[in-house]
Amino acid sequence: MGDQRSSQALEASSQECSIELTGRSRFVARQPILDLRGRVHGYELLYRKGTEAAFCGDVELASRTVLDNTVLFGVEKFTGGALAFINCTSETLTEDLVSVLPSEMAVLELLETVDPSPDLIAACVRLKSQGFRLALDDFVWEPRFAPLVELADYIKVDFLLTGAAGRRELLQQLKGKKVVLLAEKVETQEEYQQACSEGFTLFQGYYFCRPELMKNNKVPSNSLCHFEILRLLQTDPIDWDELSRSVKRDQSLTYRLLRLVNSVGYAVREEIESVRSAMILLGEEAFRRIAMLAIATELNTGRPPEILKMAMVRARFCELAAVLCSFSSNEQYLLGMLSLLSAMLAVPMEELTPKLPLRKEILEALQGAVNREGRMLAWLKGHESGDWNTCEAIVASSGLRREQVNNYYTEAVLWADNQFRMVE
Repeated sequence: MGDQRSSQALEASSQECSIELTGRSRFVARQPILDLRGRVHGYELLYRKGTEAAFCGDVELASRTVLDNTVLFGVEKFTGGALAFINCTSETLTEDLVSVLPSEMAVLELLETVDPSPDLIAACVRLKSQGFRLALDDFVWEPRFAPLVELADYIKVDFLLTGAAGRRELLQQLKGKKVVLLAEKVETQEEYQQACSEGFTLFQGYYFCRPELMKNNKVPSNSLCHFEILRLLQTDPIDWDELSRSVKRDQSLTYRLLRLVNSVGYAVREEIESVRSAMILLGEEAFRRIAMLAIATELNTGRPPEILKMAMVRARFCELAAVLCSFSSNEQYLLGMLSLLSAMLAVPMEELTPKLPLRKEILEALQGAVNREGRMLAWLKGHESGDWNTCEAIVASSGLRREQVNNYYTEAVLWADNQFRMVE
């Protein structure tokens, strides 16, 4: 089933929104679906009823709950306007429960457990006429599914469970069909390249956050300039003259910075023509934030944009949660933003941290240590991977309220989606 993901496969490719309803926490996870260029095609919305590490309950309840949450909060809040892939049982389709969804934004995933009965096929025909798209999840060829294949827009294939021979047989059966092939659980560059060669054009997994690391393990020279700017941003007080000179040495970064400052999102009422005027007008705190975002955008050049969006979610979450643990919000923001630096630069984190002008404890957290300074980042990584036991242990040991931390995450996801639109 589409939401029975391994904990590992979820680690870098899922983001989760938790909603507090009727006194209970509900978790709706979103897993990005990427195209050949690494752009988000849509998100699969998955359901967790509580703190279990994977779905282990009633599939009908899961399907109805996702529908309920998308109605209450809007599909666009979960997907940022991208397509929403939603697991559906036979009952949710034949009883027309999915009619509450905006047809132009919804892809209805038929679980592998569905029975292709005449009633189900008739419901699918009706839903297609209303503008819905259909996907067959974890698909394995059986003749009885032929009528559904004719209606399907997407065929999703589990890349871990389906071997090369099985995929060849399946693709032969699908030859000539007008369907988009989506490879699920693609976790490495090698698997991604194999899927591409077989004709898959959409991918679900975290191959994009597990790049082939650079063999010489060297940090790109232009990134060293960015690290120097980060050092200057951390000084108190900031040496504006030196910082201005460092920023202006990188024309691309200067352009990104001025573009961000001039964007409507920062409510600047006059045109800014120089780094110096941006600093003066915005003030120290706001300039730090925008400069860090511009640097992260520059560091992620050439990598899938979803990595930057995930880094922004982490940065905002760590910043918001900092108050719960009496941490510096600026330092925690930077920790979250840099936590995916290895994926951005394709350089191992242990090769990067000696170059970063950060405290020892923050550097250790970036390398994966669950120390005091890195506890909220560790919570977030657990949340992304569906490791609820780790999340609960961190919350309990820190004396935090689960709902409060979950709400910060939801806020961070929505904030990152809004910010990301300004840097695209």
